[in-house]
Amino acid sequence: MNNVQFMPGWRHMKILLVTLGIGAGLSQPSMAASSAPLSADAQALVDRAFSGLEGLELVDYHVHMLGLGAGGTGAGVNPRLLSWSHPISRLKAKIFFKSAGIADEADADRQYVGRLLALAQGFPKPTRLAILGFDYRRDPEGRIDRDNSEIYVPNDYVVGLAGRYPDSFIPVVSVHPYDPEALSKLEAYAKQGVRIVKWLPNAQGMDPSDPAIDPYYRLMARHGMILLCHSGDEASVHSKGGQKLGNPLLLRRALDNGVRVILAHAGNRGDNEDLDRPGSTVRNFDLFLRMMDDQRYKDLLFADISAVTQTIRSRRDLEVLLERDDLHARLVNGSDYPLPAIDYFIMPALLQYSGFITGGERRALNEIYRHNPLLFDFVLKRTLRHPKTGAQFPARMFAAHPALALEAQAGQDRHPHARGE
Repeated sequence: MNNVQFMPGWRHMKILLVTLGIGAGLSQPSMAASSAPLSADAQALVDRAFSGLEGLELVDYHVHMLGLGAGGTGAGVNPRLLSWSHPISRLKAKIFFKSAGIADEADADRQYVGRLLALAQGFPKPTRLAILGFDYRRDPEGRIDRDNSEIYVPNDYVVGLAGRYPDSFIPVVSVHPYDPEALSKLEAYAKQGVRIVKWLPNAQGMDPSDPAIDPYYRLMARHGMILLCHSGDEASVHSKGGQKLGNPLLLRRALDNGVRVILAHAGNRGDNEDLDRPGSTVRNFDLFLRMMDDQRYKDLLFADISAVTQTIRSRRDLEVLLERDDLHARLVNGSDYPLPAIDYFIMPALLQYSGFITGGERRALNEIYRHNPLLFDFVLKRTLRHPKTGAQFPARMFAAHPALALEAQAGQDRHPHARGE
């Protein structure tokens, strides 16, 4: 029972079909944050979620950007996602676009940003979103693999958006370490004050344990840059044979080079080889816990809680994250937006069934979802409690982490954990 997921088997299959884009009749929230007032019960739950946050700067460390290049943004998706010659890919794209507030693909980029800003500004307390660039997949020689790259979000686009909306957005760049110009690009963004770098190895093709990446890691450490790296299996973005690259243990090399790492999703999906015991297979979440329990990395390794409430994730893993209060100081919040806007990805009824929320909270959360799905994700995580102990995520988890600088500080150059070159 330890690895039981939130739903019975038939519902699990339905969720997988929706994930692939085969679902229909999805109940979606409004295209922008609703201006209509919430009911008294829903508003009370929101108020409760925001209590205890006084004096804290709220940050969502994991927000995806999406675009089709409208308006010259440079963003794009694989042509398969736009062609009915590939119906599953096309339906998948349609679901993501609709959930993200894109009503007109010819104006997709502006609509995506406009809706995201509206959702963030619909919070009762100001919140900032770490918006992610997304580099192409590359082979080990550095060649771009366009055919197996599903999305592309230029770094200059997210840096520009953050400059235009500094009260709402924090730039996160994605520089592929196999890019022949990786070091010069990384240096340039560091000098612009960017402090977070995003990788999704399963989809982008980098091996975090590759010794060839050491100069990249040393440069990151020198500038105090943080690596936000996917961990565990990947399902939303095409990952050609790349699930082994989501093994949390591969990030030891970054840590050993003095890089602070945020393991996205806390390794909360799939299995991988136990590199400490070759030939054996272990759940990624257990590998994540092994990493977090390694005292060598207690000042370097962190994780975000994005996606941990998704319907296809493990109930027991969520219980562990709630009950392990010794880890809470190293966990940060992330929404994985736009996924919370797809109703089948997070189902409060199943969280109620598993004892994480009450029936009244479920009804209020459903209303908040229709009102503002980004707010829904936040309030849900503030509301969750361990079914047996009542343990919850602490308020500080939803704020800017003091060890994870979001912007360059005056005079900052070398990270205290950086190794000599």
